[in-house]
Amino acid sequence: MKTSYLAATCTALTGPSSIRIVEQQAQPLQSDEVRIQVHAAGLNFPDLLMTQGKYQFRPEPPFVPGLEAAGEVIEVGSDVRCVRAGDRVMAGGKGGALAEQWVVREAAISPLPPALSFSEGACWQTAASTAWHALVERGHLQPGESVLVLGASGGVGMAAVKMAKHLGATVIGTGSNAEKRHAINQAGADHVLDSADEEFASRVKVFTEGKGVDVIFDPVGGELALAATRAIAWNGRYLIVGFASGQIPSFPANHALIKTYSLIGVRAGESPRRDPELAKRQSAALGELAAQGVMMPHISHRFPLTDAEQALAVLERREAIGRVVVEFVTRP
Repeated sequence: MKTSYLAATCTALTGPSSIRIVEQQAQPLQSDEVRIQVHAAGLNFPDLLMTQGKYQFRPEPPFVPGLEAAGEVIEVGSDVRCVRAGDRVMAGGKGGALAEQWVVREAAISPLPPALSFSEGACWQTAASTAWHALVERGHLQPGESVLVLGASGGVGMAAVKMAKHLGATVIGTGSNAEKRHAINQAGADHVLDSADEEFASRVKVFTEGKGVDVIFDPVGGELALAATRAIAWNGRYLIVGFASGQIPSFPANHALIKTYSLIGVRAGESPRRDPELAKRQSAALGELAAQGVMMPHISHRFPLTDAEQALAVLERREAIGRVVVEFVTRP
């Protein structure tokens, strides 16, 4: 095992331009830890926000971004029982994936399903767990219901489109340009709308025969959130997933009262940490979905580790369709 490795390191809270490729020294493992040789790391919008100091989890520089990766196990701690050296795995955590080596706790590891490549596995866990937790655990989506997915061309949004279709729902997705809307359609959405359309809410109602949508999945926030509430059905569920727009909306309480819709917060990572039974249920469901190849990620951009700054900048410029991946070449 190499005693040193390269890592994309955030050196200041000024965004992607602060990323430097830094050599790190491998540290001894704790008894419940696993060391992974990273083959691919999937970028998520929170990675960008962390480099700007705008995410709810706010590490101080220097730190290594990256919430998820896939690779091979190269070393395990003395108490680790479920994985061993040579296993192909996916892993998640609060940071550190943008490195040739990543140390995580055994509980953060899951097998890489044969249906997924390393790059697909590196993009699967975070988006899939968010979509499943939001639509199944929090939104209680039922077959035959309708879902409006805002920001449906993003990694989490596209996973939500595919998950909702898997559950038997009618799906309406939004995208900001023709290329993104085409990708949303290819992902399985029944209807696709321009998010800037001034007739946005009324078009949603046409698609739902005047009823409005049963569930809104919103990882975007901002002005689009308030426009979407005008298209929600009686007793609808509004899933607050995130604020990729950078703007946190203020929902009018009187409107929620009049239409009797629920505003539901979604914390797909924190909720299982607080609820062991939910963690077991979520892990089992995600394992089955991964084995079936449900929510296969669409990867629009691939970069080497040396271009991690440019990879994050793609997220900053909102050019990604689906996912951005950093792929690693094993050094001799």
